[in-house]
Amino acid sequence: MGQAMKRNLTDRTLKSLKPTKPGTHTDVWDLGFPGFGVRVSDTGRRTFVLTARYPGSKNPTRRKLGVYDQMSLEEAREKARGWIKLIAKGIDPESAEEAARHVALRKQENTFLAVTEEFFKRHLSKTRQFKKAEGVIRREFVSRWAARPITEITRRDVLAVVDGLVDAGKPYQAHNVLGYARRIFNWAISRGVYGLENSPCDRMRPKEIIGAKKARTRVLNDDELRALWKASEAMGYPYGALFQMLALTGQRKSEVAEARWSEFDLAKKLWEIPAERMKSDAGHAVPLSDEAVRILESLPRFTKGDYLFSASYGVRPVVGGFAKAKHALDVKMRGELRRPLPPFVIHDIHRTMRTGLSALPVPDLIRELVIAHTKPGLHKVYDRHTYLDEKRQALDLWAKRLRDIITPPPANVVQLETARA
Repeated sequence: MGQAMKRNLTDRTLKSLKPTKPGTHTDVWDLGFPGFGVRVSDTGRRTFVLTARYPGSKNPTRRKLGVYDQMSLEEAREKARGWIKLIAKGIDPESAEEAARHVALRKQENTFLAVTEEFFKRHLSKTRQFKKAEGVIRREFVSRWAARPITEITRRDVLAVVDGLVDAGKPYQAHNVLGYARRIFNWAISRGVYGLENSPCDRMRPKEIIGAKKARTRVLNDDELRALWKASEAMGYPYGALFQMLALTGQRKSEVAEARWSEFDLAKKLWEIPAERMKSDAGHAVPLSDEAVRILESLPRFTKGDYLFSASYGVRPVVGGFAKAKHALDVKMRGELRRPLPPFVIHDIHRTMRTGLSALPVPDLIRELVIAHTKPGLHKVYDRHTYLDEKRQALDLWAKRLRDIITPPPANVVQLETARA
């Protein structure tokens, strides 16, 4: 049951309307806007309505516009005016709104953030460099373009990111970032569901935009290696020990940072990295020197997770804090050196160790195998010998060499050894 009345609707009028008797309602129609009004229920709910002859109906029908105060009086009137215009064109307002919601939903699904989340889930997560690449993409692209439809990202947008890195003196990183952009847009095009038909990276030649990609050749000298070790000792867990393991084993950053206790047999002094974590997609055995074992035995053992180097009790590896850790390492190394430190990246520790092996009585094949380099089509395919003993000898020699660099023996010891030789 209900009753109706006409009044000039204002905010003051709306606020003065009281709940009706239980089981009843009141329709209050606006004197200045035919068909527009508000229905008041027995709970006091005030619902804006518009009565009109909607397309497909022979009789006037009342439809809900919104609820006061979730919708203001002015917003309700504006929506009613829009509906009347659509009705005059023979368009059902609710159908038009539903179509608009679908368009908005598609736009939401096609934002750069939404597409990259799918890219991470369906493609990138299956690759070895997932965590590293995801971090770069979120930092360089998602932080800038998250809410924008992927179809609206332009060549100028991509260039702004790449040029910014080049101007900051990071051309190597600029090459990597451009490569990630290509992968994202090409993947989105291949999916065929995001409305993207052309990549903004098309015909962008890295050599012309950034310059030739130069191979890194930075190797730490003995003074810098000594400073790195001393600085690592001062840093403590987790990054201090992690940097030391990088220096001792010569393995890549991700291989050490994402290591699990289940990969180690300390009694056998052996670390076996599974194929899915290796760049070569083949398992890799790393014999452990006594110094490496000592460092591993000093690490905390967590019950919640299996990762060696973790800030979450072993649940997750420390893969997202390297920029801050490397900065702290640089500061401490400069303090040890008491002079400027030429820039270097973490991967240069890997190269330094490999270069150090060349100064030791270690065959070239073994030097390469220690750091998981194989000769395509030869050793990788046909030579299945593990060379475990040879690699162990090489890593023990390197550990001794590194120990002599960190704590040089007294001059008279060197002279005696030289004389004895």
